[in-house]
Amino acid sequence: MADPPGCCHSCATCLLCLYSCQWITAKKEKRKGLRTTKCDCSWFLFLFCVFLLTLVWLYFAIIILNDFHNFNEFIFKQRKLWLDWSLVLLIATAVLITYSTVLLVLALCLQLCGQPLKLHWLHKILLILTALVVAAAFTGLGIKWAEEWRSARISLQATGPFLHIGIVGGMTLLAWPLASFIYCTRNTGLKVFLLLVYCVVMIALYLAPLGITSPCIMEENQLPPKPALIGHRGAPMLAPENTLMSLHKAVDCKVQVFETDVTVSADGVPFLMHDEELTRTTNVQAVFPERAALNSTAFNWTDLQQLDAGSWFLERKPFPTVQSLSPGDRYQATKQRIPSLEQALAAAKQSNISIMFDLRPENHSDYQSFINATLEVILQSGIPLQQVLWLPDGFREQVKQQAPGVQQVYGRKRLQNEKEPLLHVNLPYQDMSSEEIRQYRQDNISVNLYVVNQPWLFSVLWCSGVSSVTTNACQVLKEMKHPIWLLPSSTYLMIWIVVDCTSFLAVLWAFLLLRKCFQRRRSAESETDVLLTKINSLMQE
Repeated sequence: MADPPGCCHSCATCLLCLYSCQWITAKKEKRKGLRTTKCDCSWFLFLFCVFLLTLVWLYFAIIILNDFHNFNEFIFKQRKLWLDWSLVLLIATAVLITYSTVLLVLALCLQLCGQPLKLHWLHKILLILTALVVAAAFTGLGIKWAEEWRSARISLQATGPFLHIGIVGGMTLLAWPLASFIYCTRNTGLKVFLLLVYCVVMIALYLAPLGITSPCIMEENQLPPKPALIGHRGAPMLAPENTLMSLHKAVDCKVQVFETDVTVSADGVPFLMHDEELTRTTNVQAVFPERAALNSTAFNWTDLQQLDAGSWFLERKPFPTVQSLSPGDRYQATKQRIPSLEQALAAAKQSNISIMFDLRPENHSDYQSFINATLEVILQSGIPLQQVLWLPDGFREQVKQQAPGVQQVYGRKRLQNEKEPLLHVNLPYQDMSSEEIRQYRQDNISVNLYVVNQPWLFSVLWCSGVSSVTTNACQVLKEMKHPIWLLPSSTYLMIWIVVDCTSFLAVLWAFLLLRKCFQRRRSAESETDVLLTKINSLMQE
């Protein structure tokens, strides 16, 4: 393998030390005749694959942040331990991607300097562990949280055009060490193989925009109206969920609907509560320690009114936004109690917003009595029935008869043989494609998707034409006056052509420039060899 041009000995020594964990100078390395073996090349390929794997996992980690509060709730339900696991995820991912990136950069620099890629055994072990950890993370994601794969596909509608530019840029930079290796090695078969693979990958990348679709590639005048906001349990980033404070904070965020969960106490009073148990969002373990594990329906209304439904919010900090609450909001949070449905309806009526709710638990033996108690409270509250959005599927026909003005919201897609047309559907955002959203919009069916917290996701759904979204982050989404990006198809076509042409010229320049440098180096080495031969001849004479 020939030596490449231009690399100072001190830099080469430093790179060797970091990559090989051996303090050996570049000059000593040259005298020892160390060279990159096939085994070393295999480890470099493994390093490159680990880097790509961790990079993909970093992308997934950022995408699943939209739904990570659900994961925190799931862990609490299983282990009774509350922690913002998103911080653990991001820190661990940052460590893994940083380590693999540093090693890859070192290897590429060593290749450009013509130094051997002698990866130390400790780095080999750590790389294997990194690959196993990321593979385990992907496996766990596929088993326990499979819907996030659909979230990733949706995210490509927001990031696809920019990922294409980034990947083309990265592969273009890779042309430099690749050209250096090709001009150094004498293995013709390996040269042809690497060049062939590189060319195939680059051609695929240059043509990738043909398969990239996004609802946000459209003209400005085609943009649908901004989706309405529905507060998921109120404004849970600004106040304890399912409390009157949370409802009022949601009103301040200009939400049109307060989404909540209703259950019924042992003495027949409907109240707001999401979980089956009270342990996560109240101090039931301190007030009723012997009954803390019971279902919330086992408590009467008098007992429920003794519970603090707000202090947990300040103690556990379910969202980072809790840190920025004002002293007044913190004090108000400590005074929150579990609200009854009657209180929530009165507040919604006063604030002139709608209320949408699930009735839990659906499998309860007295579920019909829950329906009756809930309907009785609604009819007696005086709230206009069109402001009530009914989600529960059980006994829906009875609800239609007793409260015909209530808006019926279905948690499913329409059927081909639908007896009566659906006017409102409420689905997870992963369950509807952009094409289906557009079709429902054309058919005057209101589509609400949940739970949408990140601006990138809100932008994609906005461009798709969704009617409304349920969100934890109403304070963020209300400030968005426009999708994050919107590109006319002609502009995107121009960007595509410019990026591909620039990349092609840069790759061509890298190969031609390094070829010229290597030819000059070999010419100089040939002249030096001739001169040394003459000197040796004269000395022998």
